[in-house]
Amino acid sequence: MRNNSRSLTLRVGQCEDDDARLGESSYVDVTLVLYERCLSMALRSASHILIKLCAVSVCAASMSLCDFGLADEAAPESKPAVEKSSKKPEPRKELFAGTVVLLQDALKKRDIKVADEMKLQAVLETKSGELIPIAADWRGRAFFQDKKLRNRPVEIVGYRRPGVPYLQALVVYFFNKKGEREEFDYWCDICAIPMYEIKDCECCQGPSRHRYRLAKLPDYLFRKDTAKKPSPKVQARPTDKPSSAKKLAP
Repeated sequence: MRNNSRSLTLRVGQCEDDDARLGESSYVDVTLVLYERCLSMALRSASHILIKLCAVSVCAASMSLCDFGLADEAAPESKPAVEKSSKKPEPRKELFAGTVVLLQDALKKRDIKVADEMKLQAVLETKSGELIPIAADWRGRAFFQDKKLRNRPVEIVGYRRPGVPYLQALVVYFFNKKGEREEFDYWCDICAIPMYEIKDCECCQGPSRHRYRLAKLPDYLFRKDTAKKPSPKVQARPTDKPSSAKKLAP
């Protein structure tokens, strides 16, 4: 019995020593585990914070892009107002009458000698003697090219811009032997298309000819830009005072 109790006591002592050793080792392991868990949690929280920051920045960028896109879509609506305000008023169309001549010849009659560089400039000599240079544009170029259009009575509907002496022609009229007004252009009989300078037809490359058609001056030359005056106020006549009512007999 004594031997058994002694062996039991030795075993219990060994177990206590083992438990103490295990306790020490388990404490270190638990500490490491807790440290690793805390570190992983810290890393996770940091990653969550970074993800949130990235999400916030992405949302802010997308909102700014949306605002920019909306601003671009709304911008075209305001463009016509800017264009309308900056649009220059159209020049007034007028009727100019006289004879088209070359500037060198017109100046020679006025005892002004000029070099040959000015001999091809076409001008409109009015009845009052004013010389108006003609711009060699799509309509006035024919006066420089075709000598048959010069030194004869002509009427030109056109305009001059402020500060510019050149006349820009729009419609050209000549007069026949009866004194009737005729609109002038060049015409291709094959393709039936008008042209405004000496050249072959743009379609069939065939010859073109002068065309004269009886015409009236356009109506816009006679329109007056006068504002409508308000109608005068009509004063109401004073009404007659009603006659005093007759007293009825009781």
